Amino acid sequence: MAQEVRYDEDSIKSLDWKEHIRLRPGMYIGKLGNGSSADDGIYVLLKEIMDNSIDEHVMGNGKHIDIKIEEGKASIRDFGRGIPLGKVLECVSKINTGGKYDSKAFQKSVGLNGVGTKAVNALSNYFRVQSIREGKSKVAEFAKGELIGEKNLDVDQPNGTMIEFIPDDSIFKHYRFINEFIDNQLWNYAYLNSGLTVNYNGNKFFSKNGLLDLLRRKTNEDELNYPIIHLKADDIELAFSHDNHYGEDYHTFVNGQNTTQGGTHLQAFKEAFVKTIREFYKKDFDASDIRSCITAALSVRVQEPVFESQTKTKLGSADMGPDGPSVKSFIYDFIKKHLDDYLHKNPTIADAMLKRISRSEKERKEMAGIRKLANERAKKANLHNKKLRDCRTHFTDEKDETRYNTTLFITEGDSASGSITKSRNVDLQAVFSLRGKPLNCYGLTKKVVYENEEFNLLQHALDIEDGLENLRYNNIVVATDADVDGMHIRLLLMTFFLQFFPDLVRNGHLYILDTPLFRVRNKQKTIYCYSEAEKQTAIRKLKDKVEITRFKGLGEISPDEFGLFIGEEIRLDPVIVTQEISIEKILDYYMGKNTPERQEFIINNLVIELDTDYVPVEEEGVVNVEL
Repeated sequence: MAQEVRYDEDSIKSLDWKEHIRLRPGMYIGKLGNGSSADDGIYVLLKEIMDNSIDEHVMGNGKHIDIKIEEGKASIRDFGRGIPLGKVLECVSKINTGGKYDSKAFQKSVGLNGVGTKAVNALSNYFRVQSIREGKSKVAEFAKGELIGEKNLDVDQPNGTMIEFIPDDSIFKHYRFINEFIDNQLWNYAYLNSGLTVNYNGNKFFSKNGLLDLLRRKTNEDELNYPIIHLKADDIELAFSHDNHYGEDYHTFVNGQNTTQGGTHLQAFKEAFVKTIREFYKKDFDASDIRSCITAALSVRVQEPVFESQTKTKLGSADMGPDGPSVKSFIYDFIKKHLDDYLHKNPTIADAMLKRISRSEKERKEMAGIRKLANERAKKANLHNKKLRDCRTHFTDEKDETRYNTTLFITEGDSASGSITKSRNVDLQAVFSLRGKPLNCYGLTKKVVYENEEFNLLQHALDIEDGLENLRYNNIVVATDADVDGMHIRLLLMTFFLQFFPDLVRNGHLYILDTPLFRVRNKQKTIYCYSEAEKQTAIRKLKDKVEITRFKGLGEISPDEFGLFIGEEIRLDPVIVTQEISIEKILDYYMGKNTPERQEFIINNLVIELDTDYVPVEEEGVVNVEL
């Protein structure tokens, strides 16, 4: 008989601010992660501090911000007014305390709830805040939210606030800051705040032309169908063009916050853009044809915005402010007036846009029959039993804070998928099994996605046929063997995503699974090593009677062991497309038909290495095992 669980006064617990944040960090910063994803918690910590400095700049205080990140420690110094010295402690350690409740002090700020800086404090091993005002300074230091020291100083420094923090490595395990993610974050700040200079580890981030500069950096202007259209008014800025990529690519912002999940402003833009284009050309185009191949950046400033979570990735506000118009009507009125005027004044660009829309219409009609047959085939294939072992939670479950950890592993063959399937977290991890090597789809049209059964099933598993809005998994992980065939499959899958779903890669959803090459153990301890250097270190650490196992493929790793490599200790290498890289050029070089050029590069850069799978025989007490 089950023992009755006591439920009395002692069962009711009250947590102080830092205990609650540390117990439920996902409520405050979304997913945790180790820094391999752009939306991992360590970047949210950085953003929370930066947002305060940006808000100071927006209010006309401070034209530059200095940032330094070194060995896991972040330092942010702004030159605004500085936190009022008598309130420094409260502002970083008392929940729901801040200056942004006074709408006169901070109009159209991104942070309104007084939570962000406290979350950074509570989730950091070390946190230091210093405020400087008129030659006087207040310094306070914390460890995991606990005050460990404070002092008042006289200083000869300009006004402003400086915050340093070291994320708690017991929460952000094995974390690392990846420069490409930080660069992108800081460029967005620069684009949205003309006149602001951000100095980061010796690099300067500055934009003169706002969202026009953003799109110039994120597109290849030679591939655009017409020059970027840049429109601007009070509280709204828009830049867009059409190119020849598949899908729709949007970069949206509210009060400087990158709303990666969109929201009411993005939906309003889509509807307003379609309606304006139909009225201008006096033709009832299909909405998908009008928006197909569009690349757009939209920024709005809303008074007292309502976001759907503390991480502020999706706008929920319906109005521009308590006394303002609705977001929908505000954006429609802006686009109707400014875009309509622009197209009338620039007939050449209007003609180029019409040709792009007409071409999309033609392509859609040509593919309609193929799509219908392919979708029927996908249903008959019984997707959930044949290719996909699904999980219970999906990225579309917006009320579930664990959705950021939803993962689809794409594996090669039944043996690898078998190990992952048996060891995965069934709530958050799904498995899609390939049959052999996928097709090299470079240079092919999207028709092949529907004609190729495997590609079509993968597209349906991800639910990205009509864009990323219904993406079912936040992380798509290519899990192949670390051999020549496995590397080839990785390239073919990366080609598939870059060719037909580049936004999936640009938005940081694609990864490569890093699994150990060696198992080094003795009777007391086992160490898994991901490189030759790690192996040699493990051998020296374990010393006597060491057994070394070389893993040749994922299928040779037992499910019990595999669970260790896809759990909290998972190592993922993000597939990052920097804005300076042309996807078309990189695919043409690596996957195109320029074989002699590639061959010459390989010959000129060939490096011959010794076989390092075996430890030298003079090291006694070492046994090598190959699987």
